[in-house]
Amino acid sequence: MKISEQVTDSQPRELTDKFQADDIRALKKKDPYCYGWREIPRTLSNGNTIYERVPLTLEDILHPQVGDFRMHTEEHERFCAYLYNVLTAQVANDPTAIILHDVRVAWAHSEIKPHGPDISVIFNVDQRQDWSTFSEIDGSTKPSLIIEVTSPGTYFVDLESKFEHYAEVGVEWYVIVDIAIRRDMPVKRLVGYQLTANGYEPITPNANGWLWLAPVKLWLGWDREDIACYDEAGNLKENYTDLMNARLKAEERVSQEAQARTAAEQRATAAEQRADAEAQARQQLEAELRRLRGDANIE
Repeated sequence: MKISEQVTDSQPRELTDKFQADDIRALKKKDPYCYGWREIPRTLSNGNTIYERVPLTLEDILHPQVGDFRMHTEEHERFCAYLYNVLTAQVANDPTAIILHDVRVAWAHSEIKPHGPDISVIFNVDQRQDWSTFSEIDGSTKPSLIIEVTSPGTYFVDLESKFEHYAEVGVEWYVIVDIAIRRDMPVKRLVGYQLTANGYEPITPNANGWLWLAPVKLWLGWDREDIACYDEAGNLKENYTDLMNARLKAEERVSQEAQARTAAEQRATAAEQRADAEAQARQQLEAELRRLRGDANIE
């Protein structure tokens, strides 16, 4: 049996799914900070300020504040890191394009509060900044593509609430890497939408189950159990972190081999110098012996 079932589904789950409610109750019972926490300042009677840790709610997950600590699984972070690295490399030749990971986006829509997408792909950016919140009003642009990687217990926020909000604010492409636990087994699927005059319409996957991400000209699919991007010809986009680590290890091996060669050459040079010194000493000794024998013959 495969470790996970990988499917592509065009429809969001129902919010009333019994499994969702059971998952949330189980998570909150085990850990009140299962979604994360926020530090709230409180002024004491003596004038001192302390910070109290307050558990995040699902509303906070939907609309985070700067400084919130949100809990993610290792797989979630690994998938996001891969997507961020690959997409950053993909748009590297466009000076107006940026990729943001886990950065708040404030919308021009007055009734929609900011969200914190996992991955935002934004074009036509006038000036790069160290954003904690990207403002659609200040930047005069907004994400063309958003990718969310779900987590157990909060996935319906991505499939329900954000689905509606992103359509409302006009995000043209919305893709969900959906990971849920069913019968103690992870179930993975890709869900993608393109905005039309009638709202979001499903993106049709290809024969491999991959979704075409038109803004960045990449396919999104799977490589065994990992999320993966492919170019137009179907070639896998490697994990750049792994490539960099492999490059660093290779460079380290080359450096170590060079150091070993240098050390060997130094040892060889030292041995030659010792041999030359010994030969010179022998020559001097032989010359001295000849001199002494010559002196003895004269007497």
